[in-house]
Amino acid sequence: VDSMNKPGILLEVVQILTDLDLIITKAYISSDGGWFMDVFHVTDQYGKKVSDSKTIERIEKALGPKGQAADWMKSWPGKRVGVHSVGDQTAVELIAWDRPGLLSEIFSVLADLHFNITAAEVWTHNRRIACILYVNDNTTNRAVDDRSRLSALEEQLKNVLGWTHDDEQMACTIFSMGSTHIDRRLHQMLFAVRDYEGDGATNDTELRSSLRPKISVEHCKEKGYSVVTVKSKDRPKLMFDIVCTLTDMEYVVFHATVSSDGPYASQEYFIRHMDGYTLETEGEKNRVIKCLEAAIRRRASEDLSLELCGKDRVGLLSEMTRVLRENGLSVIRAGASTVGEKATNVFYVRDASGNPVDMRIIEALRKEVGLTMMLNVKKAPMATHAKSPHEAKGSSRTSFFFGSLLEKFLS
Repeated sequence: VDSMNKPGILLEVVQILTDLDLIITKAYISSDGGWFMDVFHVTDQYGKKVSDSKTIERIEKALGPKGQAADWMKSWPGKRVGVHSVGDQTAVELIAWDRPGLLSEIFSVLADLHFNITAAEVWTHNRRIACILYVNDNTTNRAVDDRSRLSALEEQLKNVLGWTHDDEQMACTIFSMGSTHIDRRLHQMLFAVRDYEGDGATNDTELRSSLRPKISVEHCKEKGYSVVTVKSKDRPKLMFDIVCTLTDMEYVVFHATVSSDGPYASQEYFIRHMDGYTLETEGEKNRVIKCLEAAIRRRASEDLSLELCGKDRVGLLSEMTRVLRENGLSVIRAGASTVGEKATNVFYVRDASGNPVDMRIIEALRKEVGLTMMLNVKKAPMATHAKSPHEAKGSSRTSFFFGSLLEKFLS
């Protein structure tokens, strides 16, 4: 990708590649001066070479001449969030302290007030929960613009979230935040409530050194850069999460190298602050390290994923999350999408004590929902490499939420 350099261009390119469900295995970044010259080695989500001409055409169109990338993003509304209404949907953002059963209660409030959830993305990290929900009226299937109705929803959600005047920042409902990429917005929401403070590990598994990223910040005197080195288990969207965080912390990436070696990834970024200064103090360096570790761990998962597919109806998410709670399962991350009458809901779960799930619970769950929903149980992938056709068939989609809407919005 060669172009004139501009603020945020690296994030824009990486964002488009990840939205196309491409896995970045290697990258070489150079954008010092007025020109941006980057090379990305990518595969499809199963680690295979991209050979389909339609997919290649979409990549070229998305990253094409000036204006095409922006136009492409506008034509894919499912990838953007936060405006008061998005087509026939209203976007709702929630941030709060997490607790058992909270997600089920949120979905129940929406169902009781006759809101239908057409799409959702939920992240939890370090005892915080951030949600972005797309809702519409369950009878008209139109966006809800009635202020009194939205105010009633906001009040009930505040009660569920445990909102108080002393804790306004940590429990809030927002209906309009401008136009922002959904994954980037979730990062921003959790960053705003300082989820990077404290250890963030919830169990012994997360404390294992092999699962924790190793991050360092050094000073390169010869070139006048700070050098951020990240070594961690590889996984889809890892580069996006790192570049997104550096960009939102107002750091500029001038050079970078990214590579994957087996299940591990090594990334090195040469950065300066937007004001031209490098990271001089230990406090600045530690803050960058903590924020990058939080960004990596928000999406990283060793948990079990449950994919439930079936006919969409009002209250479906409320019912599904209630069933998960009653079976002693905690939702760590979730995504939901609706295309036509088909609903696809994916939940990353662990048991209530934070440990891996007993498969006997899954079998009981399968019997309970089997009559109305199709349940697929998968291990959350930490890295994507070449797989045999048999392995690829059983792999989880790395973009379980909006990736499935690609055909719909790009056709």
